[in-house]
Amino acid sequence: MPTTPIEIEQEFRAILGAELVHVATSADAVCGVTPRLVIQPTSEQQIAAALRFANDAGLAVIPRGGGTKLAWGNPPSRADVILSTARLDKIIEHPWADLTVSVEAGCTIEKMQSAIAQHGQRLALDPLWPARATIGGILSTNDSGSLRLRFGALRDLIIGVTLALPDGTLASSGGKVVKNVAGYDLPKLVTGAYGTLAVITRAFFRLHPLPRNAKTLSISGCTIEEMQRVILAVQDSKLAHTSLQARMALDAEPVIDVLFEGTEAGIDAQEEQLRAIGGSASTREATSAVWNASQELWNSANPASSAVAKIATLPASIAGTVEAVQRLAAAHKTYWKLTMQATGIGWLRLESAPENLHAVLSDLRFDLEHAGGSLVVLRRPSEMERLDAWGQATDALALMRAVKNQFDPKNTLNPGRFVAGI
Repeated sequence: MPTTPIEIEQEFRAILGAELVHVATSADAVCGVTPRLVIQPTSEQQIAAALRFANDAGLAVIPRGGGTKLAWGNPPSRADVILSTARLDKIIEHPWADLTVSVEAGCTIEKMQSAIAQHGQRLALDPLWPARATIGGILSTNDSGSLRLRFGALRDLIIGVTLALPDGTLASSGGKVVKNVAGYDLPKLVTGAYGTLAVITRAFFRLHPLPRNAKTLSISGCTIEEMQRVILAVQDSKLAHTSLQARMALDAEPVIDVLFEGTEAGIDAQEEQLRAIGGSASTREATSAVWNASQELWNSANPASSAVAKIATLPASIAGTVEAVQRLAAAHKTYWKLTMQATGIGWLRLESAPENLHAVLSDLRFDLEHAGGSLVVLRRPSEMERLDAWGQATDALALMRAVKNQFDPKNTLNPGRFVAGI
């Protein structure tokens, strides 16, 4: 078995071809950890063969798609090889009459959506950075968006998956079955696993028709308490809204956005009901750009003095969570901006000195976890005191470790990046 860096590089070149292996640079670093090599397989079989060699040689492998979320999670405890799926970017099959699609993991969301839109269909998903984010990346990080309210999360949209396991096995489950791994629902298992179990090579999704018409309405001029009332009232009504979010900041009062899709007559009728629910608040038509609010929290953030976190709370506790953000940010002289989905999932941006960011994030995590919620730190300054990305592990940790040991006993894939160092 090759052991020296030169021998390892030569072995990867023999497996993949010399042009598909190159020495990593500082641009390939993952949370400050720079690997030795970057490999770019062109097929599932090459991924499997490369993984088998890396696993046998005791190398740590970091899967990478578009790289948009590579900084999420904790820094890897080891990083020897970046395995890029960029060359697996094909739409394999689109049986449009069945409202399904199969696509390779390195295909971007934008490319896939553009192709299936030619048949009047879409994957009802609006993740961050669709022009660069890949299928494998959004599955690994479970990155959904505002459409989740109507169409469900990724685990509800994925119907099949093909994986390359660390030992070189190619396993499939769900749609277009090649080989089943008995006892596991592989599509749901690898969604949100941060690449710690296997490398996703292709996925199969259920699709939905593109809407005939769409209209966004925004409700402004309300307090945090009124915002909470409106959100719950809309959710409890018979409105068939597609998305519902609230935007707010230290220097801006809450604004509630509601998306309706369907026929013009149906949208008009629902708009009338929404105006009645809004009461004295101002309801006006808005552009679709408001649905980029979560992405803008990242685009406008200064990495040297800002942090971005994903928070989760009960829908009925949104107002209480916002008040906690207000209180803690004021105590630590921190600017804040927040987008909350009606599901209770939110994106929080903080701006201040590193020590203030650490204090707000730590205290807010404590409050959320004791109320049954969570806070995941996705961006923080390098100068900030170390803060675990995930927070306190749940009672499921023992089961998660057992699954990790079953799929990746040598800890080859993304070591240390997931909850509790998995």
